[in-house]
Amino acid sequence: MKTKSRIVQTLISDEVLQGVYGYALTLPLDDVVDVEGAAARLDLSVLDTQAAFAELTDMGLLRNRPGRGIVAVSPEEAVSRVLGPLEFEIRTRRAQAEEARRRLLSFAPLFETSHSADRQRRQVELIESLVEVRTAIAELSASCSSEILTAQPGGGRREDVLVEAAPRDYETLRRGVEMRILYQHTARSSRGTHSYVEQVARLGAEVRTLDDRFMRFLIFDRECAMFAVPGNPNGAALVRDPYVVAFMVEAYERLWLTAEPFVVDSDAQPEIADALKEIIVRLLTTGLTDEAVARRLGMSVRTCRRHVAELMAALNAESRFQAGYLLASQGE
Repeated sequence: MKTKSRIVQTLISDEVLQGVYGYALTLPLDDVVDVEGAAARLDLSVLDTQAAFAELTDMGLLRNRPGRGIVAVSPEEAVSRVLGPLEFEIRTRRAQAEEARRRLLSFAPLFETSHSADRQRRQVELIESLVEVRTAIAELSASCSSEILTAQPGGGRREDVLVEAAPRDYETLRRGVEMRILYQHTARSSRGTHSYVEQVARLGAEVRTLDDRFMRFLIFDRECAMFAVPGNPNGAALVRDPYVVAFMVEAYERLWLTAEPFVVDSDAQPEIADALKEIIVRLLTTGLTDEAVARRLGMSVRTCRRHVAELMAALNAESRFQAGYLLASQGE
C-alpha cells in the first residue's frame, strides 16, 4: 500500500479518509485487510481505498503489524507518535538557537566599545588633498537641506576656485538652501568675486565683508563643519562633534554682526576703502611688516603700501607712526 505516490495520496478527501478509518475501527485485531472488499463495502475505487490506507498509515492513525494485519490507533496516540519527535526536534532547535544567540551577543560589548571609539574618531576627519576637500564640499552641499555658512578670508577668490564653486552654489541656492558668505573688505575690489556675489545675491544669498582676517570655514545645516588646517593650505578638517559645530556657529554669528553688507552697486565702496586704509596703518603701528599686514588683510604688498601712502597724504603725516597717532586722536 505504501507504493502509491504522495501526489495520489494528497488527492484523497477527508471524507474518504474518515470513511476508511471508520472501517478500520470495525476490523478484528488479527484480521488481514482486504482492499478490494473494503472498496466494495465503502463504495470506493480500489485505487482510492489503497491510497487512503497508505495516507492513514503515514498519519499514524493506522499501524501495520507484519503478519497480524492492520490496527486502528487512537488520534491521541497518533499525535504522540507522529508529533512527539517533531516537537522534540523543535525544542532541540530552539535550545540551539538560544545558545547561539547567547554566544553571539557575548561579543556585543566589544563591538559597542570599538564602534563608540570609531564614532569618536569620525567626529574629526582630516582631509589632506585639495581634490578630496572639493569632493567633500560638493557632497555636503548636495546633501545640505537648510543652510550653509561660509567664511572665506584672503581677499578676492581665485578664478579657478570660482569656476569650480559657482555652479555648485547656484544649484544649492535654487534648491532653497539659505547661504551666508563672509569675505574680507579686499574682496570687493576683485572683479571675479564681484560678479560671483552679484549672481548669488540674485538667488537669495547674503554676503558681508570684514576688515580683519578670520578663520576659513564652512558650516552645513549646523550639523558639520569644515575648516582649514595649519601647515597644509590644501587640506581641511571635517568636524561633526555637535559641541564644536555649535561653537563655530556662535563664532560665525559674532563675525556676521560686525560685518558690512556687500551690496552690488552700493555707494559704500569709498567708505570700505577708507576703513581699510585706517586698519592698515593701525596694524603697522603695532610692529607688523608690510608683508604681514598685506597677508592678514588679503591684499598684495603693493596695494597695502599704496593705501598707506594715500592715508599719510590725507593726514599730512610724515611717518606711519604719526599717521597712527593722528588716527587715534581722531577717534577720541
